[in-house]
Amino acid sequence: MLATALQILKETGMRIGEAHKLKWIDMNLINKTVNITPEKGSNPRILPISDKLIAMLNSLQKEREYILPKNQGTFRSNFNGQRIRTAEKLQNPRIRKISFHTLRHWKGTMEYHKTKDIVHVKYMLGHKEIKVTMIYINIEQATFLADTDEWNSKVSHDLNEEQKLIESGYQLVRAINETTAIYKKRK
Repeated sequence: MLATALQILKETGMRIGEAHKLKWIDMNLINKTVNITPEKGSNPRILPISDKLIAMLNSLQKEREYILPKNQGTFRSNFNGQRIRTAEKLQNPRIRKISFHTLRHWKGTMEYHKTKDIVHVKYMLGHKEIKVTMIYINIEQATFLADTDEWNSKVSHDLNEEQKLIESGYQLVRAINETTAIYKKRK
């Protein structure tokens, strides 16, 4: 159940309170969308969901109206316990700082990095004011405009290879001919 909740947060950028309000009728598994009922004065929105999330949702019991348990305290303490154990196991104290809301910031930052469309990010996160969304521009610039000139490069020889490179974040540098191209991605 926790893995499904984390996948929902990761894919949609919704708040944990919005996730706890999700009902089965909010999920359109045929159109692969979720209808988000807002909280904290946000706007309602309909967002796409992946086949992976649909499979995770289909594995849950649909006996109750809500997808996630209504008791947020137990849910949060389960997450906190797993987070602490993971931080200790990996000897990485920064993991203790990860929260449900971290996934919202991650989604907003990644969407802005991918699209450079602040209005799209505003809609996706349900913000009413663009100034609230502007934080994601700062996070994206700090994350992706690092002063490094270290690159990984790859050569594609067909459309399938090209698609895989683009999906993993590579950018076109130069097309050699109709089938061969050079791509790069920051290390």
